[in-house]
Amino acid sequence: MLYVFLKKNHFLDSITTIGFSVEGRPIYSYRVGSGSYKVFMWSQMHGNESTTTKAMLDFWIYLNTPEASCLLVRCTFIMIPQLNPDGSDSYTRLNANGVDLNRDAISLSQPESIVLRTVYDQFKPHYCFNLHGQRTIFTAGDTHIPATVSFLAPSADPKRTVTAARELAMGLIVSANAKLQKSIPDAVGRYDDSFNINCFGDYFTSLNTPTVLFEAGHFKDDYKRIVARKHVLESLITMCDTISSSSIAEFTVNSYFKIPENYKNLRDIEVFNIKTATGVNFNTSENSIFYQFNELKKGNEIVFIPELEEFREELVGLKKIDAQQHEALKSIVLNPLKPNYENLTKTISMLIFI
Repeated sequence: MLYVFLKKNHFLDSITTIGFSVEGRPIYSYRVGSGSYKVFMWSQMHGNESTTTKAMLDFWIYLNTPEASCLLVRCTFIMIPQLNPDGSDSYTRLNANGVDLNRDAISLSQPESIVLRTVYDQFKPHYCFNLHGQRTIFTAGDTHIPATVSFLAPSADPKRTVTAARELAMGLIVSANAKLQKSIPDAVGRYDDSFNINCFGDYFTSLNTPTVLFEAGHFKDDYKRIVARKHVLESLITMCDTISSSSIAEFTVNSYFKIPENYKNLRDIEVFNIKTATGVNFNTSENSIFYQFNELKKGNEIVFIPELEEFREELVGLKKIDAQQHEALKSIVLNPLKPNYENLTKTISMLIFI
């Protein structure tokens, strides 16, 4: 799919093959701009996180418009749209050797990790953007609002010190959040900043390079991630405008910490009002049943398989299903003491349409 996009938009003559994956697929980069601010961004080091790849490609197109002329004069960009092409092909988080590339910053055991580190060492960027996607379980704070976009200024040490590099990354995030609050108010989250030197964002921050982690999340009923993609693009443009205009100092660290942390309060489906053998119904306040989608690739399509989740009081379903309002669910009876969810799960699978 990436190659098709590059060919359709006439980027094939502009890209460079900078290495190969475990299975021999090319890893591409695109360099554009002539400015003194050097910005390095990469996406899809986890193969099943493609939303930010699409947003980055949208950004490529934006950079070829007159509106972006100032950015190209003041910035130089190197962008890797798909660091893990094998994982992308199989739609899995890990690479073909079963390694999480975002835990390989120190070991550099994988060819894809070596490619990323080599470009970083040669380019010597002033800023790094590490683009990811997160599951639908995340909320913006302790709420029931899906986090459509989340950010992180990664820590540089176990104490989570606000170093000079982190402070600059925080300023970029605050600039994007100020913009996003106008279009998706209360739907921006802040990702956990626990330190892990094996993660590339933490590692690059420890080398004093301001690094921003992007997480493309969920918007209600938007399982194609069209809305999240749009707002990741909006964030990329806003942050790069902030860099090019040298205006980061306008955005404070205190405002960064006011962005609500991510919670894991959501599940894709909540089924309630189910008949039981004792005549007592499951209900939304006591024993709702929750399902979370497992996304799998079948052919060229991504399918959503509902899988039963353990109940927690704080959970809320993105989609709520009243069992008594569906003919297929009315006849299902559960024993609360020893429930058998097999028929319920099969029926829910047949009801799902995304």
